[in-house]
Amino acid sequence: MNSKLLALIGSVILLSSCNKEQQVSIAAPSKPNILVILSDDQGTLDLNSYGSTDLSTPNLDRLAASGVRFTQFYAVAPVCSPSRAGLLTGRYNYNAGLYGNVDIPDHDPEGKSGMPTEQITMAELFKPAGYRTAAIGKWHLGHSPDKLPNGQGFDYFFGHQRGCIDNYSHYFFWSGPNLHDLYQNDKEIYRPGEFFGDLMVEEVKYFTQPSADPFFIYWAINMPHYPYQGRPSWLEHYKDLPSPRREYAAFISTLDELVGNVLDHLEQTGQLENTIIVFQSDHGHSTEERAYFGGGNAGPFNGAKFSMLEGGLRVPAIISWPGGDLPKGQVRNQWAGSVDWFPTLADLAEVDVPNPTEMDGISLREVIYDNVDSGHDVMHWATGNPEATTNSWAVRKGPWKLLGNPQDPAKKLIFTDEDKLYLVNLSQDSTESKNLRMEHPEVASELLVLHEDWLKGVLGNRSKLSGN
Repeated sequence: MNSKLLALIGSVILLSSCNKEQQVSIAAPSKPNILVILSDDQGTLDLNSYGSTDLSTPNLDRLAASGVRFTQFYAVAPVCSPSRAGLLTGRYNYNAGLYGNVDIPDHDPEGKSGMPTEQITMAELFKPAGYRTAAIGKWHLGHSPDKLPNGQGFDYFFGHQRGCIDNYSHYFFWSGPNLHDLYQNDKEIYRPGEFFGDLMVEEVKYFTQPSADPFFIYWAINMPHYPYQGRPSWLEHYKDLPSPRREYAAFISTLDELVGNVLDHLEQTGQLENTIIVFQSDHGHSTEERAYFGGGNAGPFNGAKFSMLEGGLRVPAIISWPGGDLPKGQVRNQWAGSVDWFPTLADLAEVDVPNPTEMDGISLREVIYDNVDSGHDVMHWATGNPEATTNSWAVRKGPWKLLGNPQDPAKKLIFTDEDKLYLVNLSQDSTESKNLRMEHPEVASELLVLHEDWLKGVLGNRSKLSGN
């Protein structure tokens, strides 16, 4: 009896030891995990770590405390679809083949709208290197099979295809028809009454169970994009704030809580140290009617979503990698942009970029680790048909920024016909309150030539692709 008991105990110990060894090997992939978190319509300064005093964002601030945050970080575009295309490809949205927001399928039955499938996404960068790839949350980059996540390098997709949904019914409410929009890969699924934020967290946790293969997740959180649907507990927390700041703040803190759920999961499963986490907003806050005409905070900057002013383009951006010896709790004032994440993450993960000559972004490794000067000399922005002359655009060289056909949805700045070309010096006035074109015509001319030459290149490539 004793010998049998001893044998049983020995077997249990041996099995336990084997399981522990298996867990250790499973939990330690050879390359770092990567989690890219993109918020939606978040104002430039809407985090405590960026100076907000009326919000509660402990989890996103936790990322800032364990990593590096940028103060001059630019979205690719001030509107959803082009911004996402630029982030995922490391290319300006014009070069990525997406000029404006993707149309809904009912208005685009032939599926022409969307980011061309020929574009190389982050998923297509990391998948050949042994990564499991997932897109969770908002897509908004096309609706035909080749333009949906599974056609753009993602092994798995959970979320909504269109620009926004009601977070409980999962319907896309717009001008009609109002359509249900919740998918798992290409299959429409129904989870009525369940909060979309919680569903996303479940999916991220499921996909990030420890594995010998690293994961790459693009988590595009549809918050604080309207409809504002923060948790009741946060609405109560912010009850003394005026509307629409109250509704917006509740949604921001709900977003922050969801991120905290995932960070806790990664920590509890022993993966946080080996996970590179990037966070940024897709562009500035919304002043649309559906967003109660505001709620977000751009601080001293003018502009908002849809605008090439700083309040439309300058976004909060953070990178954290506890096990990668990134500086902790530091700030970088160098200017950079979301086109830079593609080459930066490839650099940090030691994955070769398959199309380096097509990159508009640059690796920020030395900026992050060594605080060197920005590697950018010039940066471009534009939305709308590139052949039109009335589109909004901007070009920056050093501190100088030239805007074409500027607008301010926040209506703090008023532009006249004389301001169709609008020159500012960001080192002297980051509010962009005065047009310096007449005072510095030579600078305005230089930047205009930079924009026109860049646009010629865009149109030339467009012509080649169309066969004209």
